[in-house]
Amino acid sequence: MDKRAELTEFLRTRRARLRPEDVGLHPYGGRRRVPGLRREELAQLAGVSVDYYVRLEQGRAVNVSEEILEAVARALLLDDDERAYLRNLAKPTRSRRRPPRTERVRPGVRRLVDMAGDVPAYVVGRRCDVLAWNRLAAALFTDFDALTPPQRDWARLIFFNEDVQAVFDDWTVKARETVAYLRLKAGEHPDDPELAALVGELSVKSEDFRRWWADHNVKDKSNGRKILHHPLVGDLILDYESLRLPDDPDQVLVPTPWRRTPHRRRTCASWPPGTPRRRSGDRTRRPADRTRPTGECPSTGRREPSRRCSPAGRRHPVAAGRAGAGQVAAGQVVCRRPSSSMRASRSAGSAYTRKAPVRSSSSRP
Repeated sequence: MDKRAELTEFLRTRRARLRPEDVGLHPYGGRRRVPGLRREELAQLAGVSVDYYVRLEQGRAVNVSEEILEAVARALLLDDDERAYLRNLAKPTRSRRRPPRTERVRPGVRRLVDMAGDVPAYVVGRRCDVLAWNRLAAALFTDFDALTPPQRDWARLIFFNEDVQAVFDDWTVKARETVAYLRLKAGEHPDDPELAALVGELSVKSEDFRRWWADHNVKDKSNGRKILHHPLVGDLILDYESLRLPDDPDQVLVPTPWRRTPHRRRTCASWPPGTPRRRSGDRTRRPADRTRPTGECPSTGRREPSRRCSPAGRRHPVAAGRAGAGQVAAGQVVCRRPSSSMRASRSAGSAYTRKAPVRSSSSRP
């Protein structure tokens, strides 16, 4: 990762999203050739010379002070994650760096994940790789045991695995969050060859990733909400919290508690690992898409196959005889539980009817 080039693009994209009116400046100079703030305007807001800011944006400034970075961050209206990313890019690169060590989850952390019980939980590393998980996490997202270690990565799962894509209610939001988190980690570990290889693979194979990576957005995933559509139990809402391990801040324990779905949790927990999942085009219908079954009373909402109801005035498909509008056909009786609309129609002279069984004369005692 070329920190100088990344710093240039990051500052340029942050300038482009601001207008002079957003920061209290009066636009001048006629037609603007570039979107957003000019370098001169940003230098004015940050209280530095134009020449110094140009050198900073081009990566030629050496030993930039914290005061200068904070002034530029305030002028660009950066949030906390963007400020941390700016500091990582502006810091001088050490001449000698040890190769990044292999991430391993301590046995105590694994036991903690397994003992989460009714809460899906997993541990994520600095490259979005899933390092540990419990049974509920595997039942909820995907069977991690069936994947190879390179495939067991959230970035690859989000962009390349169709079954995982179908789980998330809004895949675009999840994918953009993953790209922003991966860029934040790339700023913290610019010399990690495996992380650089992952970014290169995603850029080559996914046009969406390549477009969103060029936006230079960064965002940490400290907490939030996941809206999922599970192929077995339907819609789920989970709140997650990211807990960083004290001895290794790059490893994050992510428990995802359920919200008001105990019966779905039990059903999901009983699903054997490795059960085939549906394809993304064969998703379970949402409750709003389900139509009322035939034979359900429109006034009570109950399914009564032996006592089908319909408003009088409409010919019932199984009614005996023919009835005119506002009349009761032979073999039908008035329903005892009409809706409010049916009460109004009854007052106007119509009736709400249902089919009643007709006994033959030979069966009477």
